[in-house]
Amino acid sequence: MSVTPPTLTASSAGAARSPADATRAVVQEFLAARLAGDTAQLTALFADEVDWLLAENPAVPWIRPRSTAAECAAQSAELTEHTVPEDARASVDAFLVDGMDAVLTGHLSGTVRATGRSFEGPFALRLTVEDGRITRHHLYENSLSIAEAVSDRTR
Repeated sequence: MSVTPPTLTASSAGAARSPADATRAVVQEFLAARLAGDTAQLTALFADEVDWLLAENPAVPWIRPRSTAAECAAQSAELTEHTVPEDARASVDAFLVDGMDAVLTGHLSGTVRATGRSFEGPFALRLTVEDGRITRHHLYENSLSIAEAVSDRTR
């Protein structure tokens, strides 16, 4: 997967001094772990219980309810299993932090392995970081485009 990560700043690269700095640092670790496919690091970054929101779609195997750190971390591996890694792209246009909350917006695209069909669209990701771990992961994306790419029906 190709991801254009946000730029590290001096405040996020060093020791976190405020809640916003701590949040920014954890989110940057999360993005790096997602890019690397590091399930162990993702599991460590998610809290034991996570408020996970991603509109459930029974046709899409990697889009389903999750709540534990291991389940949330596994989503990255499941996505890789069902899509073509070389075709996966994500870019971050904005990375906003307010205390314990972070919002990333951008664009993502990929190809479903089973059908060869592509999907694309904008996304918004809201994360909350408490005590150095992600307690909220709410992802809003173009679920229609993904469902159509998974479907074996012709468009």
